[in-house]
Amino acid sequence: MSDPIAGWIWSRNLRAFLELLSRYVGYDFDETDWQAIEAGVQETDDEVSGSWYRYAVVGTNATVQVALARAVGGEEVSVSVTGAETPELQLRTDTLMSAFAGI
Repeated sequence: MSDPIAGWIWSRNLRAFLELLSRYVGYDFDETDWQAIEAGVQETDDEVSGSWYRYAVVGTNATVQVALARAVGGEEVSVSVTGAETPELQLRTDTLMSAFAGI
């Protein structure tokens, strides 16, 4: 199993991050997914490990586990993705995180 790919993104980019990650694993991310994640991440705190929200993205190409937590008092969301086993998916996931932290 590969190491988790972890970082942070701006909360305004969370949906776009998840939509693109889902596309890479072969999953059709929809409004129901977004509603579940949006509700699940509300009461999280990135400084309390047990409060992170976890969501499995099961696609035709891969299955990844996404853990999310808000920075209380900030606009950031901490993200950790496990299950990105191929070098291509690892690079894409890392690039998405970097891009959505920068814009």
